[in-house]
Amino acid sequence: MSEKSFQFTIEPWSVVLENKKYHTPIFNLLQRKMRLEVKDEKNEGDFYVLEAPEWVNVIPVTKNNEVVLVEQYRYGIEQPTLEIPGGMVDPGEKPLDSIKRELVEETGYESANWSSLGKVSSNPAIMTNYTHLYLAEECELIASEQPAGDEHERINVHLLPMDKFLDFVTDGTIHHSIMVAAVARFLLKSKQEARS
Repeated sequence: MSEKSFQFTIEPWSVVLENKKYHTPIFNLLQRKMRLEVKDEKNEGDFYVLEAPEWVNVIPVTKNNEVVLVEQYRYGIEQPTLEIPGGMVDPGEKPLDSIKRELVEETGYESANWSSLGKVSSNPAIMTNYTHLYLAEECELIASEQPAGDEHERINVHLLPMDKFLDFVTDGTIHHSIMVAAVARFLLKSKQEARS
Protein backbone atom coordinates (compact mmCIF):
# COMPACT_ATOMS: atom_id res chain seq x y z
CA MET A 1 0.00 0.00 0.00
CA SER A 2 1.49 3.35 -0.97
CA GLU A 3 1.88 6.11 1.60
CA LYS A 4 -0.74 8.14 -0.28
CA SER A 5 -3.40 5.43 0.18
CA PHE A 6 -6.33 6.14 2.48
CA GLN A 7 -6.19 4.26 5.78
CA PHE A 8 -9.60 2.79 6.58
CA THR A 9 -10.50 2.75 10.28
CA ILE A 10 -14.07 1.40 10.38
CA GLU A 11 -14.50 -2.00 12.02
CA PRO A 12 -15.44 -4.88 9.69
CA TRP A 13 -18.58 -6.98 10.11
CA SER A 14 -18.34 -10.75 9.80
CA VAL A 15 -20.74 -13.08 8.00
CA VAL A 16 -22.37 -15.46 10.47
CA LEU A 17 -24.72 -17.18 8.02
CA GLU A 18 -25.51 -16.82 4.32
CA ASN A 19 -28.56 -18.14 2.45
CA LYS A 20 -29.32 -17.93 -1.26
CA LYS A 21 -32.89 -16.64 -1.38
CA TYR A 22 -33.37 -16.34 -5.13
CA HIS A 23 -31.48 -17.24 -8.31
CA THR A 24 -31.69 -15.61 -11.75
CA PRO A 25 -29.42 -15.83 -14.82
CA ILE A 26 -28.06 -12.37 -13.93
CA PHE A 27 -27.75 -12.38 -10.14
CA ASN A 28 -28.44 -14.26 -6.90
CA LEU A 29 -30.24 -12.62 -3.99
CA LEU A 30 -28.38 -13.50 -0.78
CA GLN A 31 -29.52 -13.04 2.80
CA ARG A 32 -26.52 -12.52 5.08
CA LYS A 33 -26.68 -12.54 8.85
CA MET A 34 -23.80 -10.31 9.84
CA ARG A 35 -22.25 -9.42 13.17
CA LEU A 36 -20.13 -6.58 14.48
CA GLU A 37 -18.24 -7.25 17.69
CA VAL A 38 -16.09 -4.44 19.07
CA LYS A 39 -15.15 -3.86 22.71
CA ASP A 40 -18.42 -3.83 24.67
CA GLU A 41 -20.65 -3.50 21.60
CA LYS A 42 -22.44 -6.35 19.85
CA ASN A 43 -24.57 -5.72 16.79
CA GLU A 44 -26.18 -8.28 14.51
CA GLY A 45 -28.59 -8.02 11.60
CA ASP A 46 -29.85 -9.44 8.34
CA PHE A 47 -28.67 -7.83 5.11
CA TYR A 48 -29.67 -8.56 1.52
CA VAL A 49 -27.13 -8.41 -1.28
CA LEU A 50 -27.09 -9.17 -4.98
CA GLU A 51 -24.33 -11.56 -6.00
CA ALA A 52 -23.46 -10.77 -9.61
CA PRO A 53 -20.65 -11.63 -12.02
CA GLU A 54 -17.96 -9.09 -12.78
CA TRP A 55 -18.97 -6.49 -15.38
CA VAL A 56 -16.90 -4.72 -18.05
CA ASN A 57 -17.22 -1.60 -20.16
CA VAL A 58 -15.08 0.31 -22.62
CA ILE A 59 -14.68 3.76 -24.10
CA PRO A 60 -13.96 2.84 -27.74
CA VAL A 61 -12.35 5.65 -29.75
CA THR A 62 -11.80 5.51 -33.52
CA LYS A 63 -8.80 6.86 -35.43
CA ASN A 64 -10.96 9.95 -36.15
CA ASN A 65 -11.41 10.57 -32.39
CA GLU A 66 -15.03 9.45 -32.47
CA VAL A 67 -16.55 7.43 -29.63
CA VAL A 68 -18.46 4.27 -30.56
CA LEU A 69 -21.73 4.21 -28.61
CA VAL A 70 -24.68 1.85 -28.32
CA GLU A 71 -28.31 2.89 -28.08
CA GLN A 72 -30.54 0.31 -26.44
CA TYR A 73 -33.73 -0.03 -24.45
CA ARG A 74 -33.27 -0.50 -20.71
CA TYR A 75 -36.04 -2.43 -18.96
CA GLY A 76 -35.33 -1.03 -15.47
CA ILE A 77 -36.08 2.59 -16.36
CA GLU A 78 -38.28 1.64 -19.35
CA GLN A 79 -36.43 4.04 -21.64
CA PRO A 80 -33.73 3.94 -24.29
CA THR A 81 -30.21 4.88 -23.24
CA LEU A 82 -27.02 5.93 -25.00
CA GLU A 83 -24.03 4.08 -23.54
CA ILE A 84 -20.52 2.86 -24.10
CA PRO A 85 -20.36 -0.89 -24.84
CA GLY A 86 -20.26 -3.27 -21.91
CA GLY A 87 -21.46 -6.54 -20.47
CA MET A 88 -20.83 -9.41 -18.08
CA VAL A 89 -17.68 -11.46 -17.67
CA ASP A 90 -18.49 -15.05 -18.62
CA PRO A 91 -17.31 -17.87 -16.32
CA GLY A 92 -13.64 -18.66 -16.94
CA GLU A 93 -13.11 -15.47 -18.94
CA LYS A 94 -10.74 -12.64 -18.03
CA PRO A 95 -12.28 -9.14 -17.96
CA LEU A 96 -10.14 -7.90 -20.87
CA ASP A 97 -11.15 -10.88 -23.02
CA SER A 98 -14.79 -10.27 -22.12
CA ILE A 99 -14.80 -6.63 -23.16
CA LYS A 100 -12.95 -7.35 -26.40
CA ARG A 101 -15.69 -9.87 -27.22
CA GLU A 102 -18.47 -7.49 -26.15
CA LEU A 103 -17.10 -4.64 -28.27
CA VAL A 104 -17.21 -6.75 -31.44
CA GLU A 105 -20.57 -8.34 -30.59
CA GLU A 106 -22.29 -5.05 -29.78
CA THR A 107 -20.72 -2.71 -32.33
CA GLY A 108 -18.75 -4.61 -34.96
CA TYR A 109 -15.62 -2.65 -33.96
CA GLU A 110 -12.31 -3.98 -32.64
CA SER A 111 -9.06 -2.50 -31.41
CA ALA A 112 -5.46 -3.63 -30.92
CA ASN A 113 -4.77 -0.74 -28.55
CA TRP A 114 -6.26 -1.38 -25.08
CA SER A 115 -5.56 0.12 -21.67
CA SER A 116 -7.17 -0.34 -18.28
CA LEU A 117 -8.98 2.51 -16.54
CA GLY A 118 -9.18 0.46 -13.33
CA LYS A 119 -12.28 -0.93 -11.70
CA VAL A 120 -15.17 0.43 -9.65
CA SER A 121 -17.56 -1.30 -7.28
CA SER A 122 -20.83 -1.56 -9.14
CA ASN A 123 -22.89 -0.63 -6.05
CA PRO A 124 -21.11 -1.61 -2.81
CA ALA A 125 -24.19 -1.07 -0.64
CA ILE A 126 -26.04 -4.04 -2.16
CA MET A 127 -23.86 -5.68 -4.84
CA THR A 128 -20.85 -7.99 -4.59
CA ASN A 129 -19.26 -7.29 -7.98
CA TYR A 130 -16.90 -4.85 -9.65
CA THR A 131 -16.96 -3.27 -13.09
CA HIS A 132 -13.66 -3.27 -15.00
CA LEU A 133 -13.18 -0.16 -17.15
CA TYR A 134 -11.16 0.05 -20.35
CA LEU A 135 -10.12 2.42 -23.10
CA ALA A 136 -9.81 1.05 -26.64
CA GLU A 137 -8.09 3.39 -29.09
CA GLU A 138 -7.85 3.36 -32.90
CA CYS A 139 -10.98 1.19 -33.16
CA GLU A 140 -11.85 -0.09 -36.62
CA LEU A 141 -15.08 -1.47 -38.03
CA ILE A 142 -14.64 -5.14 -38.96
CA ALA A 143 -18.28 -6.25 -39.39
CA SER A 144 -20.29 -5.02 -42.36
CA GLU A 145 -23.71 -5.78 -40.83
CA GLN A 146 -25.46 -4.38 -37.76
CA PRO A 147 -24.59 -6.64 -34.79
CA ALA A 148 -27.38 -9.06 -33.84
CA GLY A 149 -26.95 -8.84 -30.06
CA ASP A 150 -28.45 -11.25 -27.55
CA GLU A 151 -31.98 -12.67 -27.80
CA HIS A 152 -33.74 -9.65 -26.28
CA GLU A 153 -31.06 -7.09 -27.12
CA ARG A 154 -31.59 -4.59 -29.92
CA ILE A 155 -28.72 -2.18 -30.46
CA ASN A 156 -28.19 0.84 -32.67
CA VAL A 157 -24.55 1.88 -33.02
CA HIS A 158 -23.62 5.59 -33.12
CA LEU A 159 -20.33 7.43 -33.66
CA LEU A 160 -19.94 10.74 -31.88
CA PRO A 161 -17.03 13.18 -31.91
CA MET A 162 -15.28 13.13 -28.52
CA ASP A 163 -16.45 16.67 -27.63
CA LYS A 164 -20.09 15.82 -28.38
CA PHE A 165 -19.79 12.61 -26.36
CA LEU A 166 -18.48 14.57 -23.35
CA ASP A 167 -21.26 17.16 -23.84
CA PHE A 168 -23.82 14.33 -23.65
CA VAL A 169 -22.26 13.13 -20.38
CA THR A 170 -22.35 16.68 -19.01
CA ASP A 171 -25.98 17.36 -19.95
CA GLY A 172 -27.23 13.96 -18.71
CA THR A 173 -28.07 12.42 -22.10
CA ILE A 174 -25.57 9.72 -21.10
CA HIS A 175 -26.59 8.99 -17.50
CA HIS A 176 -25.76 5.35 -16.72
CA SER A 177 -23.72 5.72 -13.53
CA ILE A 178 -21.08 3.10 -14.38
CA MET A 179 -20.59 4.70 -17.80
CA VAL A 180 -20.13 8.08 -16.14
CA ALA A 181 -17.56 6.49 -13.79
CA ALA A 182 -15.64 5.24 -16.84
CA VAL A 183 -15.67 8.75 -18.31
CA ALA A 184 -14.33 10.16 -15.03
CA ARG A 185 -11.47 7.65 -15.05
CA PHE A 186 -10.80 8.44 -18.72
CA LEU A 187 -10.62 12.19 -18.03
CA LEU A 188 -8.37 11.66 -15.00
CA LYS A 189 -6.04 9.47 -17.11
CA SER A 190 -5.98 12.13 -19.84
CA LYS A 191 -5.19 14.84 -17.28
CA GLN A 192 -2.41 12.74 -15.75
CA GLU A 193 -0.88 12.02 -19.16
CA ALA A 194 -0.98 15.73 -20.03
CA ARG A 195 1.03 16.52 -16.89
CA SER A 196 3.80 14.05 -17.71
